[in-house]
Amino acid sequence: MPWGGFGVNWNEPYLETCCRSALHRLLLVAALGRPDGLKDGPCLARLAGMGLAAPRPDGRWEITTLGQARHGELVNPRHARKAGAAGGAAGGADAPAR
Repeated sequence: MPWGGFGVNWNEPYLETCCRSALHRLLLVAALGRPDGLKDGPCLARLAGMGLAAPRPDGRWEITTLGQARHGELVNPRHARKAGAAGGAAGGADAPAR
């Protein structure tokens, strides 16, 4: 019987608040990457073990494609729904012209 007897199977590991924050910081720094040796190092290592982040040869950390998708599910689900409704593009067909 699944956990708790509720008929629900949970197949994704829980991501602690500190690790969700680290994932968000990785998204924010984008191509710049996040330096190693900061307080969120244990979370970055955990994220890497889950395939959500990866260390680069220059010693910095970056978010993976899987990490970007998980960020959309956990950290900013509203933004992920908008992007999906807009065909996956940040500016979608209904976005005002700039």
